[in-house]
Amino acid sequence: MNSESGGHLRLYKDIAGMLMQDLASGKYPVGAKLPAERELSVIYNVSRPVVREAIIALEVQGLIDVRIGSGAYVKALPGGDKDLAGFNISAIELTEARLLIEGECAALAASQITDEELVRLEELVNQIAEENQSPEWTVDADREFHMAIAAATRNNALVEAVERLWELRQTSPEAALLHEKARTANIKPVVDEHRAILDGLMSREPATARAAMRTHLSQVLESLLFATEERVIAEARRAMQAKRDRFSQLIG
Repeated sequence: MNSESGGHLRLYKDIAGMLMQDLASGKYPVGAKLPAERELSVIYNVSRPVVREAIIALEVQGLIDVRIGSGAYVKALPGGDKDLAGFNISAIELTEARLLIEGECAALAASQITDEELVRLEELVNQIAEENQSPEWTVDADREFHMAIAAATRNNALVEAVERLWELRQTSPEAALLHEKARTANIKPVVDEHRAILDGLMSREPATARAAMRTHLSQVLESLLFATEERVIAEARRAMQAKRDRFSQLIG
């Protein structure tokens, strides 16, 4: 790969396909550890987020076992060319689509939304804030917040489009896996970003509402890209703290 001009979305599938071919050729047998993300990014001349998405695609298909703090190991070999086409919609693709579509939904909603709908959105922002304090938090209030904005566009096609994107978040294996990694890393909906969207809608300024939504979903993209990395860092910190605690007990 010479550049990333074709975009992250196509690249990660290309890299996943190349890794599958390497597995099939015997370059990495079952049980072997793959090179680190940094090494693979140099080998294929792509960014680490692209490599991370490719690894997740292989993990979803049961070919790779990602062990926290250790790396990615070959779990099984691909059965044939049919496996190369077995990719689903990734969380990055999904969130990019949301950024484009929901940004315009917010802009359109700003000129259509009622006072009653704004009150409901404020209630949902408060609910998101409350749920973030619970270890059992869900995305229910977050989803309802975004769906309410879609409904405020008065455009049924946009409502169905946004609803479908949220469904794919759970039904696409690759998207679901990365969102689960983000959840495990305790990455939650950011309340201030949702308040900014609400403020944009309350201003009745389409450009302001669009910018707030796009800023929010751009941050979601960043969180997803680094979810696995943050998870590894968190595990390393916990392991280090455990060692410190044991050492304190020995010398105490």
